[in-house]
Amino acid sequence: PSLLKTLYDPPAVLFIRGKLPSQELKHIAVVGSRKASGYGKDVTRTIVEPLARAGVVIVSGLAYGIDALAHQATLDVGGTTIAVLGSGIDTQSIYPSSNRALASQILAHNGAIVSEYPIGTLPLKSFFPIRNRIIAGISHGTLVIEAAIKSGSLITARAALEQGRDV
Repeated sequence: PSLLKTLYDPPAVLFIRGKLPSQELKHIAVVGSRKASGYGKDVTRTIVEPLARAGVVIVSGLAYGIDALAHQATLDVGGTTIAVLGSGIDTQSIYPSSNRALASQILAHNGAIVSEYPIGTLPLKSFFPIRNRIIAGISHGTLVIEAAIKSGSLITARAALEQGRDV
């Protein structure tokens, strides 16, 4: 994607399952707490569903909590979503494994699963902060819904700001 070319450290290669939506469409990253509150869950749906209905591509990390909810809310209204992984894109490498069915739904609804890690790469803790620059990098802006002070969500927000994107 052309937006990634503007990164200080773009990935050398991207592995993609599914279909990347047109770069002409607006892409918004939605990230947040893995332990989302009821309020955070409500806010996620309230914001994501109308964006997805309007044709905005929702980008997130397929993690527990807000990420998975953002993907699901997008699919629920017939929208398009991209999951950026900190592992390989093959089914066995998807983390968390409980979101493999959600990954299948994303693919079945013209979305994409993306990673800079080769097929068969298992998730390592150190891969997730690195992948967050891609979440921010393929998005025109980043929406953070609930985040701890030391969290991947704020790493994504910082990456977006460093890339000159709206947060």
